[in-house]
Amino acid sequence: MEQRVSLITLGVDDLEKAATFYAALGWKRVESPDGIVVFDLIGQVLGLYPIEKLAEDIGVDPSSLVPNAASTLGYNGRKKEEVDAVLANAEAADARILKPAQDVFWGGYHGYFADPDGYVWEVAHNPFSPLGPNGEFQWGGAG
Repeated sequence: MEQRVSLITLGVDDLEKAATFYAALGWKRVESPDGIVVFDLIGQVLGLYPIEKLAEDIGVDPSSLVPNAASTLGYNGRKKEEVDAVLANAEAADARILKPAQDVFWGGYHGYFADPDGYVWEVAHNPFSPLGPNGEFQWGGAG
């Protein structure tokens, strides 16, 4: 298996509400079949899919699919001020701020929000991992 994540799918309660939330963050939808909403990212795709359909696809009861389940989605910005702006934009789009932006013991700056379905996002600036020319994150900034 090659070392990459190609597609992140979030099971959501209300597809259009979730799509509206991510569009309010400034993300652009791409054409996709009915019943799924897709956003192209840098080298990956974020898909929004009704949680009942996701459970059916997997072959499990929808109640067994717990949003977040001790994981986070990460967004890294180019500078500290971008963290503040992204968190403010997320809150305006109906996110719940879990941790306001603040300096972190390891030298970075971050905060957390939950989207309307409860998925937790960390918004961070890591001065030790500058983003590449197209916004791609690479640990330690190495290519």
